[in-house]
Parts: sequence; structure tokens; C-alpha cells
Amino acid sequence: MDLDKFLCWVVLLLGIFSRVESRYMVYNTSHTMVQGKLNVHVVPHTHDDVGWLKTVDQYYVGSNNSIQVACVQNVLDSIVPALLADKNRRFIYVEQAFFQRWWREQSEEIKTIVKGLIRSGQLEHINGGMCMHDEAAPHYIDMIDQTTLGHRFIIREFNVTPRIGWQIDPFGHSAVQAYLLGAEVGAPFLLVLCFVLFGRIDYQDREKRKGDKSLEVVWRGSKSLGSSSQIFAGAFPKNYEPPPGGFYYEITDDSPVVQDDPDLFDYNVQERVNAFVAAALDQANITRTNHIMFTMGTDFRYQYAHTWFRQMDKLLHYVNLDGRINALYSTPSIYTDAKHAANEAWPLKTEDYFPYADRINAYWTGYFTSRPALKRYVRVMSGYYLAARQLEFFKGRSEKGPNTDSLADALAIAQHHDAVSGTSKQHVANDYAKRLAIGYVEAESVVATSLAHLTKLDPATFQQCLLLNISYCPRAKSTYPREKTVLAYNPLGWKRVDIVRLPVVDGDIAVHDSEGHEVESQLVPFTDEYAALRSYHVEAYLGGYSSKSHVSRYQKGEQSTVDVGHEHLKLSFSTDQGKAINYVNSRTSMTEPLKQTFSYYSSYNGTKDKEPQNSGAYVFRPNGTFPIKPEGQVPLTVIRGPLVDEVHQQINPWISQVTRVYKGKEHVEVEFIVGNIPIKDGVGKEVVTQISSSLKSDKTFYTDSSGRDYIKRIRDYRSDWKLEVNQPVAGNYYPINHGIYLQDSQKEFSVMVDRAIGGSSIVDGQVELMLHRRLLLDDSRGVAESLNETTCVKDKCTGLTIQGKYYYRIDPSGEGAKWRRTFGQEIYSPLLLAFAHQDDGKPMSFGAASFSGMDSSYSLPDNVALLTLQELDDGNVLLRLAHLYEVGEDKDLSGVATVELKKLFPGKKIAKVTEMSLSANQERSVMEKKRLVWKVEGEGSNGEMKNVKRGREIDPRKLVMELYPMEIRTVLIRLERPPSHSHVYRFDA
Repeated sequence: MDLDKFLCWVVLLLGIFSRVESRYMVYNTSHTMVQGKLNVHVVPHTHDDVGWLKTVDQYYVGSNNSIQVACVQNVLDSIVPALLADKNRRFIYVEQAFFQRWWREQSEEIKTIVKGLIRSGQLEHINGGMCMHDEAAPHYIDMIDQTTLGHRFIIREFNVTPRIGWQIDPFGHSAVQAYLLGAEVGAPFLLVLCFVLFGRIDYQDREKRKGDKSLEVVWRGSKSLGSSSQIFAGAFPKNYEPPPGGFYYEITDDSPVVQDDPDLFDYNVQERVNAFVAAALDQANITRTNHIMFTMGTDFRYQYAHTWFRQMDKLLHYVNLDGRINALYSTPSIYTDAKHAANEAWPLKTEDYFPYADRINAYWTGYFTSRPALKRYVRVMSGYYLAARQLEFFKGRSEKGPNTDSLADALAIAQHHDAVSGTSKQHVANDYAKRLAIGYVEAESVVATSLAHLTKLDPATFQQCLLLNISYCPRAKSTYPREKTVLAYNPLGWKRVDIVRLPVVDGDIAVHDSEGHEVESQLVPFTDEYAALRSYHVEAYLGGYSSKSHVSRYQKGEQSTVDVGHEHLKLSFSTDQGKAINYVNSRTSMTEPLKQTFSYYSSYNGTKDKEPQNSGAYVFRPNGTFPIKPEGQVPLTVIRGPLVDEVHQQINPWISQVTRVYKGKEHVEVEFIVGNIPIKDGVGKEVVTQISSSLKSDKTFYTDSSGRDYIKRIRDYRSDWKLEVNQPVAGNYYPINHGIYLQDSQKEFSVMVDRAIGGSSIVDGQVELMLHRRLLLDDSRGVAESLNETTCVKDKCTGLTIQGKYYYRIDPSGEGAKWRRTFGQEIYSPLLLAFAHQDDGKPMSFGAASFSGMDSSYSLPDNVALLTLQELDDGNVLLRLAHLYEVGEDKDLSGVATVELKKLFPGKKIAKVTEMSLSANQERSVMEKKRLVWKVEGEGSNGEMKNVKRGREIDPRKLVMELYPMEIRTVLIRLERPPSHSHVYRFDA
């Protein structure tokens, strides 16, 4: 044997053995914050839409993957062992709709492990609501309810309270989110904005803030509550995804992994460290303090969590060995505490972050109106849920059988930022509506049994009619039996006088109240556009007579003007123009020439542009305005009667409207029907109505923030930066949940809406509302589906027709708030109607002539709203009251309000009252002790705290609650007698 060859073989064999030696590596992930260095807080997270391209259940179980490969069940299954593998790893989770589904399936062993991870801080619930709600379309009550639903589950199961607001994907941000769903639920920090290339604050705003290091601010959202409800808020430099440089680690991602085995090809440790450090230094250059956050995750990531944590472990290990910066596993809570400890003075942000554009010609203001039928359905169900919870409390919550939980869950899911926003695929929008319908059916049963309990009747005799808006109610229209009873429940907490509108088949009708007194009523025939249906109007409390309406039809040239109205309010129409032309209120001496028109914006087709941008579900990009001119003359059909005057107009084959003036009311109601919007010309259309006045509004108008505060808007202007105007219409649109108004030195012109809608004042003195959208192109924001809603019967499909209402009124300047606030509550909380009869046709005998849930001699103050009255699972009663007015909004009603709690529970003894945070997951006193005080540039440490007034602590002997302007107070009440015991209440309608 050749010795040289032998030695060569030995060397070769030794080389082979050396390559199979173990290279097990322990990565050091235990670093904490280091003073004097840039600290990079690595925050692992997933963003799981509660419905968008797939339904919420499809996302959870991972079905329908032909649309999107996503399975939240896998995410949560995968996270637990990944965190157990290293005690330094951390993860945050947001959407309780998914987490609660997953939690119900877990064994007690897994639940114990998860509770340990939460106690140790490795797993943290962030935001904590059932979904990450939208901030333009939801009403603030819905935002509170869905957050409460999630927060109370978390405190019950884990005994923790979420500290951080994590609104990273909604398309703009409301002031109400800052001060109510941030500060008032105990969240000192709200992280906002993100998703596509530029995130969720306006791209111009973002660039300006990056330049002066003001991405992170102290946000003071309420003028009335000032610094007492401010929070620390941050906008990411780009979005909620990992930093630039390729740090995506899902199995399907193609970012370079950290290859640290020197015996394998493509070793790249230093390259990956350099990319990480470069991204950190870039972000540090636009951020104050030596703490920055890297959001490691995005939509539906961590389906195999080990792939992410393996790479992040390596990054932290090698970056810290490099030594230029310090990287650590972190959470937004840890990051917030670090920012607070830095003792920095932060820029002040007021108002809100609307509207939002992610690039030139791309304002996300179309979704303010998208899917108007779904938006209305959500609003109707929200008001119904408020009333149903009250009735459920009066009867006593059932341990078995129907309850309102299903409707609560459906409404919570519907607040998601791709649900009520109208930005999901059509089949997902159908799923949201289906869930609401199922929830309604169960809640309807609760309402029926509750009313039966209180009236001593059979629950089977009660039926409700959800479709009264289209005058469909079989129980009201049935011819047998002749004797029918309508029970009206008023959930407001103060007395009201309303007109009740019911379809009937027989004009020979007399109406009596529960004491047998005849009630004034009016029979109103429907015109042709209502397919020969009729409506019956009944006014509660006013005795009198029954009469039919007088119908007149006016053609051009027959008479120059036609006046309609009752008592103080008169509205004049021109028969030549077929339009309203003048508004007169003799009581307030307000006279105003008005003009109401319809137009549509042609939707922009940008498919062939260098930077394509279509108008779509999210984005509103008009391509010209086109007045909708009648096809011939618009005849006026005028219906007059003792309770209401109506003017019916057929504007064109697909737009009609009815204008109403009611007896005893000083506002105008306009009911519109829009659809089927024609698209045979291949052009999408966005239909608007404009109401023009002579007010000198000087480019200024006011819109509500999520139905709460009103914010001043100035056309083509932003208070935070110098606006470069590229879309003069879309860039001036704002979300409207409650109303919009104009004012000058003499008058206020207010318009109230019945659902979330988009609107503006594009011309001085004019209010514009977008009523409906039918589009043929997608706007390239992920849905990959045009917003072309249709209604199909058998094999025939037509464009969706929607019905809705808006209301307007003119007041002396400074006096419009009372109507906006009071009537706004009546729109949100209409009378709940139930229909009953006895089969023998005899008059129905009630246990009491009328009922009231509170002391019959007591009513809530005019400036206080009852938001929540609900019996909880533990028998406690959740009560939430809100002051309706802002500081200085009304000379009388902007003062402190007092509520006598004892009188809200007649016949009951209040054993204990505990004031809670807004979401009722912790005592308010405990929350206040945890509140962080932030320094603001140019202010002392307490800011404007010295000027803020809050209601005093509730004296357990007097039991009187004080509410100052814009204050909402939440209490848990323990009654000595459980609410399931029988008691007679009085319902005042």
C-alpha cells in the first residue's frame, strides 16, 4: 500500500467526520434595553382581518384558499410552542373574534399554558376588541360595545387589561378613537396607520412628520376633555410590516434568511446584520429618543411561527454581537414605557387623521359611502341591540334560551375595518349581513318574551317588522283579526313625541291609545313608485280625529309655487323647476332660499395611466361631475294632512324622493330611492345630492367624529401641513355618522343622516352627500373586485337599489346644536315597535296601560343619553351614560348634568355602584393610577389638565352621577333584588 495514498485517505476520512459534527447553536435572545445605545424593539405580530377576501370563519379554519392562503387557527396553534421554546420570545395578538374561537377548542392543559404565557408577558393581548374596528363608518356606541365584548372576556379569562391601542390598518383615524377608545379604556399608547406602501396617514402628512420627527405625538382628540383624555400616538414610518431590507419569514416569503452555517453555501450573517442596522439607523433619524420599533409581521403571518422566530433569534444574536445597536424582543407596552421614561416633550396633535391618501390622486374617501345598504343595516341593528338589551334586563337575562349575545357578536364583527367600511368582497359582505340577520332573530325572541313578561301577554302574540323602511309588515297589514295592537318602546330615557308609520290594507281604521282615547291619525296613499303600498301615520299622545290625506298633482305652468308644512315650518316648491326653493320657520324668523339637486361623479378609469388609479371600493377618484337632469318635467305630487305634508318627485327612472314636513317638527325629512344605477355606457357612477343655501360659509364646514364631537373642516386646507391639492373633490370628503353643518354670522344649516356616509361642502353654502356608488373597476387595494352590488331574483340581476333618509334644518347661528344632538339620538334609537293581536278579535287587555323602566316621574336630562343598560352574566348591571354636548356648544345644555341613579331603578335597592373604565374591565380609580402623563412641547407636565372638569366621585349614599361636557361614565351596579324578579315598569314613548 502506498503510504502517501494512505495518508490522503485518512485526511479525507477525518474531513468527512468533521463535517458531521454537531453544530447546535444557542442564540442569545435575552438582551434588554441598554442606555446610550439605539434600542430596536422587535415586535412579532400578525394582522388577522375579521373578514375581507374570505369570511371570518373561512379565515379561521383556513378554507377557501383559492382566494387567499390564510388560516388563523394555524397561527394560534403555532405560536404557543414557539413561545415555549424560548422564554425571551414575545408575541402580541389583537382580534378576539379569532382568539375566542380558538380558545373554545383548547384543552385545559393548553389553557393553563397560555395563561402562563400571558402572566409572564410573552403573549400579550393588544387592543383587545373583537376586531380592529374601522374609524370612519362605525358609530361610537358600536366601537365601545365591540371593545367591551373583547375586554370583558380577557379580564374574565386572564385577569389582565389591554394597555395598548393597536389600530394599524384602518384607513384614517378619528378623534373619538383617541380619547374614548384610547384614554378612556386605559390605553396610554395608540399605534395607528399602515398597510400598503405609505400606510394610513396621508402621504403628504407622513413625509412632513418624518422630516420634523413628529410621527409620534401626544394626541388630544377632544376639545372638551383636553389633556385628561390625551394619549401617546405613533404613526409608523412606512407601514406595519417588517423594515425595508427583506425580513419576511413565512414559508412562502422569499426574503433572505440568516444563513450562519459556514460549511454551507450563501453564508450571509454580516450582510443580514448590516441590512438590519441600516434599517434601524434610517428609522432612528426620523424618530425621537433612542427607542424605535420594528413590527415583525403582517397579514395572516406566523402560520408556522418557528420559521419567523428562528430567523429573529439569529438576528438578535448577531446584531447584538455586532454591537452598533441593541436589539431585543419587545411589545408595544414595553416600548411605550421606554418612551415615557425618556422624559421627552412631544408634539401636540389635535383633531383627527382624515381624509387619508396613500399617494397622489388616491384619497380613500369612497369607502365612506361604499355598500350603503350594509351600512344602514348595521346602524339599524345597533339601535335595535341597544333597546333589546334594556328589555332583556327588565325581564331578567335567561340562563338558558334566547339572549342578545348572538346579535352582540355579529355587530362586533361588523365593525371590522373591512366590514361596515364596505371594503370586503361581496360574498364576505353577504356573510356580515347573514350574521346580523341570525342575531336579530334571536334578539327578536328576547324582545317578544320581555314585552310579554311586562304586559302579561303570550310572547307568541308579538311580532316585529324590520322592513318598515320599505313599508313591509305582514302583521300590520293582515286583515284578520280586525283588532290589532301596536306597542312602542322608547329606549332613550327621555320622553319623545314621534310619528309612527305603518302599512295597512284598509283605510277604514280608527286608532286608540292604551286607555281607549282616539289618537289623531292620517291615511297617506303611496304613489306609483311605492307600488301601490300605503302608509298609516299615528301620533302618540295627541287626541283628535282620523282623516284621509288630500292629494294634488302639479304640472309646469299650473301654479308657480306650492307651499307645504305645518305650524311654524313651511317649505316652498317651484312647479316649473320641480324643486324646493324656499325654507321658512316663522318661530325663529329663519327664511332661506334653498336648492336641492342630484348629480353623479363619473368614476375615473386610470388603467392606462402611467400611475394607474381607478375609483373603487376604497378610493374616490372622480372624472367629472354630471348633473342628473330629469327626462322631461318633474311633476310634484303633494299629499297634505293633519300630521304630515309630503311632496313626491320622480327625478328620473332610477331616482325618486319624498320630502316631508311633520306637525310639531321644525325639520325637513327627505326620503330618497336611488337605483338601479345605469352602467350600459361602461362608466361607473357615484351619486350625490347637493342642498344649496345662501350661507356665507367661507370654505368652512363641520362634520362629526364617529357620531360624537364635531370637527371644523376647511376646504383645501390641513392644519398640520401645507396641503398640495390634487383632488379638489375627493380630498375634501369626510366621514359623516351623525351630521354635517355650515354656519355664518346669522344662520346654521344642519343636515343629519341615517347611516355612515361621505360628504363635504365643495361650494360655499352647499352641503353635498354621496348616496350610492356603482363602480366597474377595482382600485388595486387588494379586494380585486369592483364595487358593483346587484340584487338577483331567479336569473335576473339588476344594480342594487337603496332607500335612505336625511334631515335638514336652519337655525339662528349658535342654536343648531340642540336639534342635532337631540334628534341625532332619535335617529340612532328609534321607537321599537311590536305588533300583537288576540285571535278572538276582542280588545287586548294589558297588565298596565303604560310602562317605564325608570321612575315614572323622572326623565334623564336633555343633555344625557342612555348608552347601555345591560344585565351581565354575573348578575351585575352595566350602565353607561353620556353627556351629549361639547364645551360651549349650547348656552344651556353644555353645562354639568346630574343623574339620580336611584330613579333609574324603581322598586330596586342599589347595593353597590362601582365606576369602571369605558370598557368595564377595570375600576376607573385603578385605571387612573396607571395613566401615564406625557410632556407636550410648549406646555407643563399637566398640559391643560387644570381647565378640564370631570364629574365627581359618586357618593354611595346620594347616588347622583355628574357628567360634564363630552364625558361618558360607566358603572357596574349591584342590585339587592336580582333583575329577574318581576316588576312593573312604565314605557313612555
